[in-house]
Amino acid sequence: MSSVQLAGFGDLIANDATIDYPRPDRLVRGNPERLTYSLYEHPHMDCGIWQCEVGAWNIQFAENKQEFFQVIEGIVRIHDAKTNSFIEVTAGNAGIIPPAFFGTFEVIEAVKKYYVIVEV
Repeated sequence: MSSVQLAGFGDLIANDATIDYPRPDRLVRGNPERLTYSLYEHPHMDCGIWQCEVGAWNIQFAENKQEFFQVIEGIVRIHDAKTNSFIEVTAGNAGIIPPAFFGTFEVIEAVKKYYVIVEV
């Protein structure tokens, strides 16, 4: 796997994973375990590696929050509730979840991804 580097500091090392699950009121299918390895935190940006089992849950992004991600392993679908459409992002490809997005995050095949979350 490729590494993440911070200018002036070299390779970033992942902290121990935090484990969580989708909120019960947002579950659509399954109850997937989610692991988050934080690599870098800044007042307006967080990035790291995120892993998740198969499942689906509803998401609602705030007006000031957005995410860029690149899938390392697996397949995800992000369903847009407004347009009734979805994107599918597979290993080696990237996706963006824009501010104020509302829909469903579906893990088709266990996923591992780099993520960058920006809040302004």
